[in-house]
Amino acid sequence: MADELGLFEAIYNCRAMRRLKNDPIPEELLVKLIDAGNQAPSGSNVQGARWIVVRDPGVRAELARLNKKSVEAYVGPQSGRPTALPHQSADKRQRMLQSVLWQAENMQNIPALIIACYQFDEPVGPGEASRAGGSIWPGIQNVLLAARALGLGAAPTTLGLLDRDTVKSLLALPADMEAICLIPVGYPTGNFGPVTRMPVTEIMRWDTWS
Repeated sequence: MADELGLFEAIYNCRAMRRLKNDPIPEELLVKLIDAGNQAPSGSNVQGARWIVVRDPGVRAELARLNKKSVEAYVGPQSGRPTALPHQSADKRQRMLQSVLWQAENMQNIPALIIACYQFDEPVGPGEASRAGGSIWPGIQNVLLAARALGLGAAPTTLGLLDRDTVKSLLALPADMEAICLIPVGYPTGNFGPVTRMPVTEIMRWDTWS
């Protein structure tokens, strides 16, 4: 295995990688990703995060179908907004859109789809799952950083999980468990590179905002 990246190098070079090869990922690396997610903090240390690594071609194909349907519904109006993401160039916005569309067309071929779930104390309604955010998104970020450190590409999305009832049935989730985020993982077709972010001087203040 190649040397793993240090923490800060991974943070500063953890771009969303959506164009992924269909090469299989060794099982021990997938377990390592989930174990990294499992180290994240959660409210009151409840540890309600649950993880499903989807490798079955049939389940991947159905998740890909659901994702493509949602992407087409979402991206259509977004792509026509010239003022969307004003801090990025039109060329960069177009490249991002094309990578989203590429993944929507090819998700069924990506070797592993990680589903980050949360198990509540009892069943919750469709609009209530978001209250798990503080206890699941830190784990998702750990997975993304671990993937980058291991040379794997990944990018989180929620669009493929919008059809809640179908997803719960497809993944055989118990009544008290909700799917929160879908993370396609694979070896990237392109090159890793630094993230593009606003300067810290623009987003940070000392003591008060003004």
